[in-house]
Amino acid sequence: MLRLLCGLLLSLSISAADAAVRVKDIANLKGVRENQILGYGLVIGLKGTGDTLRNAPFTEQSLQSMLDNMGINIRGTSLRTRNVAAVVVTADLPPFVAGGSRIDVAISSLGDASSLLGGTLVMTQLRGADGETYAVAQGAIAVGGYNVEGAAQTLSQGVATAGRIPNGALIEREVKGRFSEMESLILELKNPDFVTATRIMDAINAHGNGRYQKVVAFERDYRTIVLSRPRGTSPVRFIAEIEELLVEPDTPARVVVDERTGTVVIGRNVQISTVAVTHGNLSVRITEAPIVSQPNPFARGETKVVPQTFIEANEPGAKIAILRGADLQRLVRGLNQIGLKPQGIIAILQAIKAAGALQAELVIQ
Repeated sequence: MLRLLCGLLLSLSISAADAAVRVKDIANLKGVRENQILGYGLVIGLKGTGDTLRNAPFTEQSLQSMLDNMGINIRGTSLRTRNVAAVVVTADLPPFVAGGSRIDVAISSLGDASSLLGGTLVMTQLRGADGETYAVAQGAIAVGGYNVEGAAQTLSQGVATAGRIPNGALIEREVKGRFSEMESLILELKNPDFVTATRIMDAINAHGNGRYQKVVAFERDYRTIVLSRPRGTSPVRFIAEIEELLVEPDTPARVVVDERTGTVVIGRNVQISTVAVTHGNLSVRITEAPIVSQPNPFARGETKVVPQTFIEANEPGAKIAILRGADLQRLVRGLNQIGLKPQGIIAILQAIKAAGALQAELVIQ
């Protein structure tokens, strides 16, 4: 009996440890965020898969402007090149990034180019929402797809009109502000919840009482937790210690249904009151098999097509099952006993919710 009790306690402790996550995975430090930057540029070196200049006049104007800056005057001439494509370059500027660092950039075609495979991005300025230039991008594009066209057949895989340049942008301007100059340290939950916020605060204060002999966390609401940094401790080390603390987040009982793809996601805390469920499908099959009616030889008549329709109805025997959703495993087991497809599970969940037996929020996308 004692051995069984010890095994049960050990299994409970292991499951609780598996459910615990780090604070850094469920909360962000307010003010430490990325900024989006973008720019417009040209990709050259394409093998006849670039923009058609007649259909994309902005590509022709950009090419003329670039050549003008290089001292080459082609104004008034008709360009027919197909190895140039206009693209939009996007990137995320990390927080507290220093000048001279490199970041990845994403490239997307803007005109009617069929592929960016083998292309090279010409030096492109990346600007922020304030209009200032923060980075400059340039380099060879890595494309994850291909598109091959022939006279009578086309073969494509993935998206050939978009790609990336790893470390393709060089930071030219730093974002104002430093981590050491932040006036207050505030944690913001990614999924706001009162229970989760309280658990995070308790874990931080337990760590603070043991290491600093003081309370260092105070809850503001269900989304934010205010931190009080002890004297003599650097903010970087203080936040690094807090982010490694383990907390078990609380999740609401929720069922998410996507009717377009037939995807059903059931949360851990979803419960269903005892209810009997049956589900049957009626399938009707209509087949058209027209026949040709032809008159006998030397008879007066015309050959006609006579329609012939076969209708077949099939309704398989439906199973009835009693669902007692005390936990997620039992609920899934009960749904599997009925032998339903995703669309059938979606219909049953909607009906159970309408009957008031689904003790969870039903989200239909």
